[in-house]
Amino acid sequence: MTKDYELKNIDSEEIEDLLAKVETSFDIKFVGDELVHITSFGQLCDYISNKIQLDNSDDCTSQQAFYKLRDAISSTFQIDNNTISTDFPLADLLPRQTRRSRTKKLENHLGFKLNILRPPHWLKGTLAILLLASLIGLLFNLQIGILGLTFSIAGLWFANKIGNEPDLQTVGQVAEKMTRENYLKSRRNSNTFNKNEIEKVLTDWFSKDLDLDKSKLTREAKLV
Repeated sequence: MTKDYELKNIDSEEIEDLLAKVETSFDIKFVGDELVHITSFGQLCDYISNKIQLDNSDDCTSQQAFYKLRDAISSTFQIDNNTISTDFPLADLLPRQTRRSRTKKLENHLGFKLNILRPPHWLKGTLAILLLASLIGLLFNLQIGILGLTFSIAGLWFANKIGNEPDLQTVGQVAEKMTRENYLKSRRNSNTFNKNEIEKVLTDWFSKDLDLDKSKLTREAKLV
């Protein structure tokens, strides 16, 4: 059994996309070949922690994210915040008929995107298959291949814009997503961070987005 995940076997574009999200969440910027010397996941976590130039505060960001989300829900939808727990079902807050509009109102109150709605899996799967078929089709008929590519790419873009399926099930799961993707904005004081949390946040994030077994995503996992 492999002791450590070989992150170098993950598509580099996937890691680059995730690092772009990390920049947004922690308000940092990787410039040029800044990360070229990083060879393991542990080194990456330490480097990001040290790159965040904010005051350290030993408070829990995920707890603050939940309280911020709970207050936003209570204010936006006129719900007693004492009734909102981490297990509170999103379906009760966002009924299908008004899901997108209510999500938009919640995002406006929070001041950032939640990205919790998606198109149906079958639709994305169908368009992805069409995209692959169109790429192959370019080898046989350029015009039809280009037409298929255009349709599939436009379809994927439009499907993501109007997607109405919840990507998460509970308020607690949304708070966890906020902690990852909007770390500083989820804190009570966005000019501080908890250095002790960063490795855990990144471990959860890499594990979820790259579909890795968290128990094997160790500090020794190789990046190169």
